[in-house]
Amino acid sequence: MNCQYSEDSQKYPIKDYRLRRLTAMGKYTILIVEDDAGLNQGILLALRQDDICFFQAYTVEEAKKIWNSEQIDMALLDINLPDGSGYDFLKQIRRESQIPVLLITANDLESDEISGFSLGADDYITKPFSLMALRARVERMRSRIRPERKQAGEVYKDERYGFYFDEMKFFVGEDEIVLSRTEQKLLRAFAAHTGQTLTREQLTDLLWTDGARYVDENALSVAVNRLRHKLEGREKYTPISTVYGIGYVWEKKA
Repeated sequence: MNCQYSEDSQKYPIKDYRLRRLTAMGKYTILIVEDDAGLNQGILLALRQDDICFFQAYTVEEAKKIWNSEQIDMALLDINLPDGSGYDFLKQIRRESQIPVLLITANDLESDEISGFSLGADDYITKPFSLMALRARVERMRSRIRPERKQAGEVYKDERYGFYFDEMKFFVGEDEIVLSRTEQKLLRAFAAHTGQTLTREQLTDLLWTDGARYVDENALSVAVNRLRHKLEGREKYTPISTVYGIGYVWEKKA
């Protein structure tokens, strides 16, 4: 359950959650949930980078304690754990976040793969597997926008807008607007990354995470234009600007 990597991590895990939170500050955090201690540590060693902070869990109970105490950006989750199913933990993650989740299993069954994807998993790997192959999958998932947890980013307010994502209520001034699920996901990304240019690739990956490989190149432009129109309100102003050749940025009105 250590966050900061050390050679003695198995012997001397960091047990103080507050200390681990300070250690992880500013780093990308990955939760490894795998009951095989050797494989768990092998995954950590294979993925180790200076900008990544790891949390290790060996049971569902340990995983949930870490999840409820820490800001986690990605989870690598074994399905078969000593005290329950990884699917149950995946359900909790998806109730609270859209972080990338990769499932690890010893069962090479199509039904397991379908079950995982239906519950919201982003990828799937079967034991035994190459650690290099795992690393490639993790790097691909890391390219996604860094997600926000439920405790932060569920409400966005400024002098013009009020967005309450938990309640699915969105206001332009005093006027409530209705947004589709795609528009809500798009708006959440912009509101969580104000002033930051989001590439078309990042937004496409965020909006269409159902495994679809082929998305019409105009689909994102259509979704952004619809959201812009709904956000204009009476002032006919939109904070979403196009960064030509790259993507879009949410700019607050001066």
